[in-house]
Amino acid sequence: MTKPRLIVTRRWPEEVEAALSERFDVVLNTEDVAFTPDQLKSALAECDGLLPTVTDKLGADILTGGHRAKIIGNYGVGFNHIDVEAAKAAGLVVTNTPDVLTDATADIALTLLLNVARRTYEGEQMLRAGEWTGWRPTQLMGVSPQGKTLGIIGMGRIGKAMAKRCFHALDMKVVFYDAFPVADAGVPATQLATVEEVLAASDFVSLHCPGGGANIHLINAERLKLMKPSAILVNSARGDIIDEAALVEALAAGTIAGAGLDVFEREPKVTEALAAMPNVCLLPHLGSATRETRVAMGMRVVENVTAFFEGREPRDRVA
Repeated sequence: MTKPRLIVTRRWPEEVEAALSERFDVVLNTEDVAFTPDQLKSALAECDGLLPTVTDKLGADILTGGHRAKIIGNYGVGFNHIDVEAAKAAGLVVTNTPDVLTDATADIALTLLLNVARRTYEGEQMLRAGEWTGWRPTQLMGVSPQGKTLGIIGMGRIGKAMAKRCFHALDMKVVFYDAFPVADAGVPATQLATVEEVLAASDFVSLHCPGGGANIHLINAERLKLMKPSAILVNSARGDIIDEAALVEALAAGTIAGAGLDVFEREPKVTEALAAMPNVCLLPHLGSATRETRVAMGMRVVENVTAFFEGREPRDRVA
């Protein structure tokens, strides 16, 4: 019996590629170069299943028209880079990889919070540049997050994991906004009625909501002005949640004190002004980047596409 043909758009951990190769007729991207829109469209016409990542923009222009593919097995929990409605209309099943990257992404959010609060990235740059002249009482004084208020936008799995870390390790008070009532945040926390209330109440704001749709530029100039001048904004969710031009203005004007970003509005492009600011810590989308997590994500895709081609309902179907 002919094996289903799958096309993988980027290099995945070798254990996952091996598992896929055992079960399917797999085309791997050995050079690990992002597909162009034309290559994505061609791939859909040539395979039974496409396995993309966040770098692959699958809009209606790519998904409409004739294609052979029956499933998109997304490598990642977020899927705002896929036009889900267009996929449905084209008869494509879409799956994602929830659960397995929760802790790794929350760890990165906490890393960013601490790095900006304690200015550790500035200290490392100073050392590497040979500019450190010795200990001084007033050198690189940051702020302590101990006992401060953490505001979370989006209290899903990752938001709860971030709240748990900050409550237990840093004794932080937690307030949050979510579009739905949250009965159990995992730690003592107060759900507020609006994003605006959370921004105004918080010393640190961590974003954990989905990107795309109504959340594009959720954090804009007007909302940034509601934050405390001493506040720090952290984003490990999706880059389009923040209006980066507005963030640059807010940071330059002292509207907020700092920001820690793992994701960007126009990835992989980073707004030049952000990269030049000393009060901003930037990471290259490392949220899920532990070996354990990246392997688990891939194996979740294997599980989903295997179920689909065996005629079973995929565990993580989103469309």
